[in-house]
Amino acid sequence: MFGRSKKIRDSLTKTRKSFFGQIAGLLGGGQVTDQTWEDLEALLVQADVGVSTTITLIDRLREHVAKGKARSTQELQSLLKSELLALLGSPAPLAIDQPRLLTVVLIVGVNGSGKTTTIAKLARFYQERGRKVLLAAADTFRAAAIDQLKIWGERVDVPVIAHQPGADPGAVVYDAIRASQSRKMDLLIVDTAGRLHTKFNLMEELRKVRGVAAKRVHEAPHETLLVLDATTGQNALSQARHFKEAVKVTGVIVAKLDGTAKGGIVFSIAQDLGLPVRFIGTGETMDDLAEFDAEAFVEALFE
Repeated sequence: MFGRSKKIRDSLTKTRKSFFGQIAGLLGGGQVTDQTWEDLEALLVQADVGVSTTITLIDRLREHVAKGKARSTQELQSLLKSELLALLGSPAPLAIDQPRLLTVVLIVGVNGSGKTTTIAKLARFYQERGRKVLLAAADTFRAAAIDQLKIWGERVDVPVIAHQPGADPGAVVYDAIRASQSRKMDLLIVDTAGRLHTKFNLMEELRKVRGVAAKRVHEAPHETLLVLDATTGQNALSQARHFKEAVKVTGVIVAKLDGTAKGGIVFSIAQDLGLPVRFIGTGETMDDLAEFDAEAFVEALFE
C-alpha cells in the first residue's frame, strides 16, 4: 500500500507543482470571497478537471458554504478534497482479481496512447502477483504493433500469440484462448487495433473480437480496459466516448500521468464518462504502473 501511494504521489509531481499547487495556495488561509470562487474555478478548468465537472464541484461547494460548513479557505479545501473523492466513487472490485480458470482482458485505445507499453506493464504487474500471463497480438492491422508486443513480451518474459500482419484478429484471439487453456495460463491480455476511433470497421472488428472471446470462455471478456494518454487532456475524453459506444468498456488505464501537469483529467473520466480508473501509468519503466487508489490520489494532489 505504501509503495502504491508513493508511486501515485510521484506521478502527480507536475500536477501538484502547477495547478493543484496553486489551488492549495489559494485555499491556504483567509476568508472565502467572490474572488476565491473565480480563481478556484479557473484553476480547476486549467488542471483539466473539465468545465462540466468544475461547475458541479463549485455548485456543491457553494452549497456547503451557504449552509455554514466552511467559512475559511482552509475549511473549503477540506470540503474540496471530500467532493473530489466523491466524484471518483467506489467501483466494484476488478474482475481480473476474481478466481476463475481463465480471465480474458481486452485492451483498447488509439495508437500512440501508450497501449502496447501499458499491456507489458500490466503483464508484469500480474506476473509478479503469481499469475500465469499470456498476450495476444490482435492488432493485426499494423505490423509494427505485432513486433512491438513480441519485443515487450520478451522483456517481461511473457509468451505472445501472434499471426501475420493483416490476419483476422478474431482468429488470433481464438488461438490465444486455446493456447492459454492448453498451457494452463490464467490471464490472457489481448491487444486490439488502435486505428482512428471514428473508423466504423475498427469498431466492428472490436465487436467481433469480443464475440470470439465470449464463445470460448464463460462471461469473457471479463474486463475491457481503455488506455488513455493523460497528456492529451480533454481530447482523450472524446476518444473514450467513441470506444464506450462501440464496446463495453469497463474501466480506464490512464497512461503517462507523470508527463502532464493536468492530472485533473482523472476526475473528468470518472464524472463525464462514468468509468472507473483502474490503473495509472507512473513512469517509463516496466514497474511504473499502480492500481488506482482514490484516497491516495486526492491526498497526493494537495501534499
